Amino acid sequence: MGHMRKLASIVALASGLLVAGAGAALAHEERPVTFPDGTGSVPVLRQGEPDLLVCKTDKADFERRIANFPAALKSRNLDLFAKCKEKGVRHLQEAVDRVDRPGMTIAILPGLYREEPSQPAPTGACARLPARWSDWGYQILSYDQQVQCPHNQNLVAILGKRDLQIEGTGSGPLDVVIDAEYRKLNAVRADRADGVYFRNLTAQRTTFNSLYVLETDGFVIDRVLTRWNDEYGFLTFASDHGLYTDCEAYGNGDGGLYPGSASNLNEGRGHDVPRYAIEIRRCKSHDNALGYSGTAGDSVWVHDNEFYDNMVGATMDSLWPSHPGLPQNHAKFENNQIYDNNRDYYHHTRDGTCAKPPAERGYERGVVCSQVGVPPGTGVIVAGGNYNVFRNNRVWGHRRAGFQLFGVPAFIRGEEDLAKQADTSDFNRHEDNVFGVSPTGERRPNGLDVWWDGQGTGNCWQADAGASSPVVLPVCAQAAPELTGGTRRLLAEPVKLVKLYLCADFSAAEARLPAGCDWFGASGMGTVEAQLALGGSVVLGLVAGLFWWRGRRGDLEKSPGGGPAAVRRRQRLILAGTVAGGLGLVLDVVAAAVGTAAQTGVALLLMGAWWWCLGAALVAGRPVFGWFTVVVGVLACVDAFDRLVYLIPFVPLGPGWVRGLLTGFWVLCAVVVLAPRRSRAVAERSAEAEVAT
Repeated sequence: MGHMRKLASIVALASGLLVAGAGAALAHEERPVTFPDGTGSVPVLRQGEPDLLVCKTDKADFERRIANFPAALKSRNLDLFAKCKEKGVRHLQEAVDRVDRPGMTIAILPGLYREEPSQPAPTGACARLPARWSDWGYQILSYDQQVQCPHNQNLVAILGKRDLQIEGTGSGPLDVVIDAEYRKLNAVRADRADGVYFRNLTAQRTTFNSLYVLETDGFVIDRVLTRWNDEYGFLTFASDHGLYTDCEAYGNGDGGLYPGSASNLNEGRGHDVPRYAIEIRRCKSHDNALGYSGTAGDSVWVHDNEFYDNMVGATMDSLWPSHPGLPQNHAKFENNQIYDNNRDYYHHTRDGTCAKPPAERGYERGVVCSQVGVPPGTGVIVAGGNYNVFRNNRVWGHRRAGFQLFGVPAFIRGEEDLAKQADTSDFNRHEDNVFGVSPTGERRPNGLDVWWDGQGTGNCWQADAGASSPVVLPVCAQAAPELTGGTRRLLAEPVKLVKLYLCADFSAAEARLPAGCDWFGASGMGTVEAQLALGGSVVLGLVAGLFWWRGRRGDLEKSPGGGPAAVRRRQRLILAGTVAGGLGLVLDVVAAAVGTAAQTGVALLLMGAWWWCLGAALVAGRPVFGWFTVVVGVLACVDAFDRLVYLIPFVPLGPGWVRGLLTGFWVLCAVVVLAPRRSRAVAERSAEAEVAT
């Protein structure tokens, strides 16, 4: 077992270098951060009168905005407007700058807040800050540099303020709009702002994030809308004691909701955890590249939300280096509705729309410029995560898959220890989810309910998981959940591994969409799976045809025996095997082109029958090669059993790896066996002719 683990680690190293070379883009680059110490708490909404008021001075515009408010709310806003004109300020940043103690509340009255004083590009020392530039074209500033130059990147900067509450006074989030107009990286940044509470407002149109919370212990995002950003609607990073509630996000090029690098407080635990760092409830995330993005999304409880009309409903991953808390672990998704995530925004990349400046792309008209390479038509993806739980979710209407799970070698996240290369994806549980049926009872199936690359330890699914690849899945045990799932695979299935690595070559910055990957539009014989199957089938088909032809001539045996009847029996075996193998090879190509896992298993059985028959026919004359051929046939049947009937437990490599490697060696041996040889009589005549000459 130690040798196999070492071998797998070496293969993972090569795989990791391949992917690292292919996908160089980073999801999000930030200064080195430290997780909060966890002594904070989730702030509670204060109901008293505000300490500071923010409003515009155009009374006619204000009255138009509140005209349809309920009477009591309208009256309150008119009263606040009168006070604000006298003692308030005109920009949110001005109010933030006046906060001089913990526990203050800022009320923002209905209006459009462009924060004009914050818009200009940096000048003087702020234009010459000594900080590294990220791959995305912005400087990675330290906290002190953010304090020194708060508007280099932020329209509104909340830096070091404690227990600050910012609340819109309208009837809904759209009554108060903070608009960066694509002039800033972030619309609102709360940095080391423990206890911050955002409520009832909209932030929009940035070159990165609408609302960014960083290194903060205790925050609430309550009835806030974010939209039309290059990257994220909500980004909370390296934070603890957080709550997203009743929020909405749409039109974002990465994740609508991104609780990235949440406090890694459950690292090293099993499924029984004391608490979660971030809670997300009753939110809607739609019409984004990803509804939810969770790089290092650790200890996040996501419940009673809707993720729909994105390319992918939700992802959690360990793909990007320099994110604290990797590998991702301990997210819990329950009671969510995840449906119809079938958007495909890559055509905006192909046609050059996303090469334009952000303000000219048409985000407000529905354009989304995806910054990530993902398989559109998927409900939930776990790309290298551990101890995640998916329970009681309703997942329907996805053209590709409800759930996808695949491992990520640790080299991808910058971890060089060979012993850690196969440390994802492990112990992910999928229980009591409802597949393919909407809340009204309408039948809306997923293309597959589950797609799994086969890698990992202890992953399991409910018994009624439905159509899946592989066809059979480990079933979750209710008792001793840490021991559930018999597989201990260090590497994914070979073809799936190649596919994932090919698809990883996506680059938004270079508008590079990998050819051969069905995520980006390839289909049928244009996919890498079908091309691999076709290449292998052509080679094996030629070998099978040559064996049939040589067998028909009766010149395969070194020492023919048994008379004409035995020769005819061997010829019939080779013919029967060739027919079965030919059918299997054709079916393998068809299965790869249409993505049918069951057909692949049947194709392997047919090819196994060919090897069996061929080996049996050759054993008498060529015992070593004949028995080797029988062994390859047995492995093909074992591989089919593993795919169709029961995943073979406690093996570090799936039978597909062993079969594939031995098949390659077998082909070389077959070429030697099939190579034409002169008979002894012909050789003697040639020698006599040479002597005579």
